[in-house]
Amino acid sequence: MKAAQESVRAQVAKRSGKPALIFVGRKRSGPSRRMESLVAWVKVTQKKSLRVVDVDADTNPALVQKLGISMVPALVLVKNRRVLGRLEGRATGRQIDDLIRPHL
Repeated sequence: MKAAQESVRAQVAKRSGKPALIFVGRKRSGPSRRMESLVAWVKVTQKKSLRVVDVDADTNPALVQKLGISMVPALVLVKNRRVLGRLEGRATGRQIDDLIRPHL
């Protein structure tokens, strides 16, 4: 479990000039599974200006707690180890765009 947390931290810390969108979900959660396609779309369309990191809430509970997430699925936008914004619960494509657009 500790290795998984380190792996997520390493992915977020890579290239610190680029914001990272952290998608926190659960494999067996319907809302998380429905958001996966939106997150995949963001990953493809914004790959030059944004990193997308997938985190399983069940295998990384310490990271979920550290990010202050109370509801899964969640999206947390981070740059230089600072949280720039977040969406908790199921989000729409427009809400995701509104979260990331000002920081690109």
